Amino acid sequence: MTAPMTTRTKGEQTRTAILDEALKIASRLGLEGLTIGSLAEATGLSKSGLFAHFGSREDLQLAVLEHFAQLYGERVFVPVLKIERGLPRLRALFERWLDWTLASGLPGGCIMISAANEYDDRPGPIRDAVIATQHRGTAITRKAVRLAVEEGHLRPDTDPEQIAFELLGIVLATHNYRRLLGDKEARKRALLAFEELVVRYTAAPRRALKAASR
Repeated sequence: MTAPMTTRTKGEQTRTAILDEALKIASRLGLEGLTIGSLAEATGLSKSGLFAHFGSREDLQLAVLEHFAQLYGERVFVPVLKIERGLPRLRALFERWLDWTLASGLPGGCIMISAANEYDDRPGPIRDAVIATQHRGTAITRKAVRLAVEEGHLRPDTDPEQIAFELLGIVLATHNYRRLLGDKEARKRALLAFEELVVRYTAAPRRALKAASR
């Protein structure tokens, strides 16, 4: 039985449109550059109208982080659930994650990367939200690794935490090389790094590994 489709109210649609614009500003200027004033100027809405949606600047920033997390989940995590469990799903997850940071449509790239730099040593609700969002993403990566172990694609002694750590490192390096250094080969290098990482933990010969990638 198919679940009934939900129709968003006009207020919900307006809020989503506002958050889309706020996300662009945060991507370009960082969360610290996102204010009620800058959003009012970008959307043509009044400050009082925006305060009706978000009670404070901090509430706006937190809403943008949650909005980003929702979009990220829809475009990165949900689609890979249709992929075969194990290494194929882990590979698809990494590729969609990588492509999101390179081509999310946001002018300044992934805001989670900039937010992590902005708030890594600034205690408060925003830092807590950034940490929680990253933990959710890491948990999904670890689960994909565990499934690859269960399917026999990776060795039983594979450490999901270590692979999640290294994959994040690859993504961050790719973001730096692509956006700051203008390296057009960054994505290719990232995919090679992923394959080399998997080879270290694979439970099958290289030819079997290649077959799993098809």
